[in-house]
Amino acid sequence: MSRVAGKGGDSVTATAPQEVMAPVVGRLAIIGVGLIGGSLALALRRGAAVGEVIGCGRRRESLERAVALGVIDRWYEEPAEAVAEADMVAVCVPLRAMRSIFTQIVPALAPGAVVTDVGSAKGSVIADAAAVCGEVPTWLVPGHPIAGTEHSGVEAAFAELYERRRVVLTPLPETAAAATAQVTAMWQAAGARVVEMSPEHHDEVLAATSHLPHALAYALVDSLARWDDHREIFELAAGGFRDFTRIASSDPEMWRDISAANRTQLVAALRRYQDDLARLTAALEAGEDEQVLAVYRHARDERARFLKILEGRA
Repeated sequence: MSRVAGKGGDSVTATAPQEVMAPVVGRLAIIGVGLIGGSLALALRRGAAVGEVIGCGRRRESLERAVALGVIDRWYEEPAEAVAEADMVAVCVPLRAMRSIFTQIVPALAPGAVVTDVGSAKGSVIADAAAVCGEVPTWLVPGHPIAGTEHSGVEAAFAELYERRRVVLTPLPETAAAATAQVTAMWQAAGARVVEMSPEHHDEVLAATSHLPHALAYALVDSLARWDDHREIFELAAGGFRDFTRIASSDPEMWRDISAANRTQLVAALRRYQDDLARLTAALEAGEDEQVLAVYRHARDERARFLKILEGRA
């Protein structure tokens, strides 16, 4: 079933800047219109880089809200219907749902259509696509925007989410070069900086820089909440606690899926962190204050270097 955007059936479109002559993507289908997919649509609309945006999702109310917000033009409840006429398909669903979505859309893809995704772990996405297709499809360009907030849902979407943020693409030897070029152009039109790496390297790096911090934030809050005087602890918590644990407000189901999809790499990162934490604990217990200071100083200096790198990208 589909719905056309706007009152009286009028389509909702963005005002195109005069300097843009043609959209980068003619018809984009977004499977899963939440923060990530919705922000992609808004970013492309802002630059008149997309002709039409078709949404697909599980909740009709959310899709109708996406129309009202000008995120999509029309929507379908069935993924196969949503992708039938699309030039580009962005699969923005939880990792556990990827294989089901591929099963539904693969038979319905239009000739020449390109498919990308936004999953935080690439190995599982590629395995799901290969399981459905019998091999890695040439039209698949696995991707991951390194952007987001602790909020979710289409109401949280905003056009500036990807500005100067990195999007990692992990094309495989089987991936058509033209498909990679199209996905690259789409993300660049959304304001992102596109980089390429192997799926294996992506999953290793993201386990350390994203999946591990989320696991630690969840674990810290969960641990403190089990202490007998946890209410007083939270009442007296300062800004550092709030800053460190902000990401523990993220969607728990989504992060369960990410943790499971990148299980091997995340476990390795957790083990390595546990070893370092054990050494710090031992130094504190033994009164080796200079060793503790060395850890703190090294962490401070490395973070300062990291921030300078980020400033250089701005």
